[in-house]
Amino acid sequence: MISARSVSSLLMLAALGAMALLVAVTVGSVSMTLSEFWLAIGGGGDPLFRELVFSLRLPRALAAFATGGLLALAGALMQVLLRNPLADPYVLGISGGAAVGALASMLLGLGTAMVSGSAFAGALLSTLLVFGLAQGRGSWTPTRLLLTGVVIAAGWGAVITFMLSLSPADRLPGMLYWLMGDLSYARTPWLAWMVLIPVLIVTLPLGRSLNVLARGPLQAAALGVAVKPLAWLVYGLASLLTAVAVTTAGSVGFVGLIVPHMLRLVLGNDQRIILPASVMAGGALLTIADTLARTLMAPEQLPVGVITALLGVPTFLFLLYRSR
Repeated sequence: MISARSVSSLLMLAALGAMALLVAVTVGSVSMTLSEFWLAIGGGGDPLFRELVFSLRLPRALAAFATGGLLALAGALMQVLLRNPLADPYVLGISGGAAVGALASMLLGLGTAMVSGSAFAGALLSTLLVFGLAQGRGSWTPTRLLLTGVVIAAGWGAVITFMLSLSPADRLPGMLYWLMGDLSYARTPWLAWMVLIPVLIVTLPLGRSLNVLARGPLQAAALGVAVKPLAWLVYGLASLLTAVAVTTAGSVGFVGLIVPHMLRLVLGNDQRIILPASVMAGGALLTIADTLARTLMAPEQLPVGVITALLGVPTFLFLLYRSR
């Protein structure tokens, strides 16, 4: 049974996420009061506020929340699958493949839709490469999968550096912003939400099996868990989550690494709680980070990956200190 404390923690995280979305929509170079916001939502009030809410801020805030949820959920799944607390959504080179696809489209001068499509195709290609090479002639192990991912990521990094060195000066800033994580072009959050919600619904019933898998494959198999199909499913879902997140916002670091860690310190290691909590906490974190990215140096906008790194590095060092 899930304890009342865990339920109250989930409700608090949901409230935090709602507050983060509200702040993201109302705060900016043109601020609005809560009454003006509700008037705009209802179709009344100042036409400028309606345009700000529906065309600019609300889609971007929803994209930020969904991307944060995707990354945090993928990080939680990766850490269970690899039984490594340092695993994050990018550890298997998925973001590198997506970056190569996106940068190739930018070099060719293609539109935003083609950039997103190419990023998604690159992420899926990287997923297939890592899994196929790790499988080899036998079954893969977490260590083998992790090492293969690190090598593939290093290879993608070399390709990215080569592409940046060839890129024209006028396209270089946009390419660098994408590599650092940028939500300024995330006008359609619906793909991220259409992936996040079904994957969360699929993984919630697996929470008990994931708790057993976290103890090791031998113990999980002895307790009746179908280890191999479950591991394949978790890997596939985590890869899909990461691919969609990178397609939506570029390479945003630290969310998938930090959020599951922080939640385990507070809520324990029950995956039935950690998985939905990761979605809400990751969404709230990235929404707040994106709000800071577009307001700290307004009218200039920072890449959201810079904010998550500035927040993530000291937080991770603190977690390492606590775990001594």
